[in-house]
Formats: sequence, C-alpha cells, structure tokens
Amino acid sequence: MIHDNRKIIIFILSIFGINLFLVKQALAVCPICTIAVASGVGLSRYLGIDDAISGLWIGGLIVSMITWTESWLEKKNILFKGRIYVNILVYYALVIIPLYYSKIIGNPLNTFCACGLDKLLFGMIAGSLAFWFGASWYFYLKQKNNGHAYFPFQKVVMPISPLIILSIIYYFLTK
Repeated sequence: MIHDNRKIIIFILSIFGINLFLVKQALAVCPICTIAVASGVGLSRYLGIDDAISGLWIGGLIVSMITWTESWLEKKNILFKGRIYVNILVYYALVIIPLYYSKIIGNPLNTFCACGLDKLLFGMIAGSLAFWFGASWYFYLKQKNNGHAYFPFQKVVMPISPLIILSIIYYFLTK
C-alpha cells in the first residue's frame, strides 16, 4: 500500500513538473503554487492525515487548475458563453465522481457529526474557497501596488497560506 502511494505521488509530481517546463509563462496562478498544492494532496494522503485536511488541498488544486485552464482558453481566444461554468463543472466532476464511485466520498463513517457532510467533500469546498480567496487577494494587492508584488514569491505565498492555516486549524479540530 505504501509503495502504491509513492507511485501516485511521483506520478502527480511528474505531471506537474512536465507542465512546468512546457509552460512558457506563468498564467493566472503560478506553476509553483499548483505543484505545491499537488504535493500537499499526495503528502497528506500518504501520511494518513484526516480527509478534511486532504480535501483542503484537493480543493486548492482544483481551483488552481480551473484558473490555469481559463487563462489558457483566453490566450487561445476560445470564447463561448458560460465557459467558466463549464470549466468549473468539468473539473469538480473529474474529481468528485471517481472519488464517489471508489467509495472514498460518501462513507457514512467519514462525516462531520454536526452537519453529516463528508469530510473530504467539506475540505474540498473549504480549500477551494480558501485558495480562491488567497489568489484573489494577491491580485487585488498587486493592482493596488501598480502591478508589482509587495514581496518576493507573494504570488506563491498568498494562495497557499490560507490552505496551510486551515490545515493547522483542522488538524487540531480533528485530533
């Protein structure tokens, strides 16, 4: 089982590593952010961390991929009504449907007692919102500073920071 998890982690990192070398410029969310989020997903599952925390990183990864895809479609001048909604629906479906059919999401023993929502799904929702908030805040601050970041690697730190903070909070809540 551990050997299989290492293969999954290596596979995920390889895909994002290859994409990093093929991308000519950083688009909406930087490639380093996406790699950091993908690493967080693989590492948390490998270490047996609670699904709510794993879900945070999965949600962040989904939002990162949505923004990359939107930037790519815009750059290629592929425009159609409702494109963002189709993009969002496709990415969440690509993640949630396989997790549901493999019985990772939907296990009645893996829910929050208070609301009955699956821990992984709850984490994905919270992580998506947190990553989106961090990335949006970065772009807002950059705009306020005449198109410049306030500090080096701000584009990486701001989207990842909310995920790290929530991971720490969830760790103590689920401990």
